Amino acid sequence: MIDFNMIPSPCYVMEEELLRRNLSLIKSVKERAGVNVILAFKAFAMWKAFPIVREYIPYSTASSKFEARLAFEEMGSRAHTYSPAYTEADFPEILRYSSHVTFNSLTQFERFYPMVSCGLRINPEYSDVETDLYNPCAPGSRMGVVSDLLDGQLPDGVEGLHFHTLCEQNADDLAKTLEAVEEKFGPWLSKIKWLNMGGGHHITRADYDRELLISCVRRIQDTYN
Repeated sequence: MIDFNMIPSPCYVMEEELLRRNLSLIKSVKERAGVNVILAFKAFAMWKAFPIVREYIPYSTASSKFEARLAFEEMGSRAHTYSPAYTEADFPEILRYSSHVTFNSLTQFERFYPMVSCGLRINPEYSDVETDLYNPCAPGSRMGVVSDLLDGQLPDGVEGLHFHTLCEQNADDLAKTLEAVEEKFGPWLSKIKWLNMGGGHHITRADYDRELLISCVRRIQDTYN
């Protein structure tokens, strides 16, 4: 029994049992689907808990040089880094702390193409996010590369593709997004080394359809590997 009167205020209090319960669930999905699940710091960056998190999820994403450094120093692994924009000043440090770097545009890729595993963020031009402000596929969005800009081929050096179209949504939204990804980018899915399906998967929600998630991932693997 926790004596809450003994807890100093203000402070953050985390229940380890609940954290481990969620992490165990995520690890089970990861193993059954045969994929890596990557921690997004925007969702959880309490670095004092990272020794526990590492027991279940060994990798993390970053969107800045500071998050990449956090991944390296506190998660103990290099980050999968994506940012809508990079600067000349920050990029050497991002390279130092990243195992994968995803670019938001072809121009960005041509400017910074590094000696790490490189990817492109793609825009499948479909998302179930209802509010345009938060919809990365809304008309006029500059988040990711649309298929027409590829002109029939991926640039040399692109090893992976990344999309992020969900926001705390269920697996049926992922299934519909994957249909759009295959329609727009299917010719390249068998030629890449990795596919990052982004965040927004509310896996630990009570009504989340984890079986559908696993079947979606398995189908993509079986079709394009």
